Amino acid sequence: MKGAIISGAIHGFLAVALGAFGAHALKDILDSYSQGIWDTAVQYQMFHAAALLVVGILASTKLFGPSKQLKTATVCLNLGVLFFSGSLFILALSGIGILGAITPIGGVLFLTSWVCIILATLKATK
Repeated sequence: MKGAIISGAIHGFLAVALGAFGAHALKDILDSYSQGIWDTAVQYQMFHAAALLVVGILASTKLFGPSKQLKTATVCLNLGVLFFSGSLFILALSGIGILGAITPIGGVLFLTSWVCIILATLKATK
């Protein structure tokens, strides 16, 4: 599944770029609390970029092959990064606290993606 690998690589690229941006360009702008929020957003984006790469590899015909669960995991991982990391990036920059209410949606999407990976693995190993 090329889409998972490509989106994983894009998220990985962005995590490195945004991490460097936060460490250098924002170091004198963000207070320590906001810097911690930024760092969490980068960290989760990178974790789930790697997960997308794994999902893409698992979907290869030599491993699990095409799978509804892996396609769902890909969607959930991408949306999870958007909602979780995206809301944290905006929160760190803006200080708008209500954005914290969006972050758990991303967390649920991440959890859903991990369950889908488990289900795809169980289905493929039967």
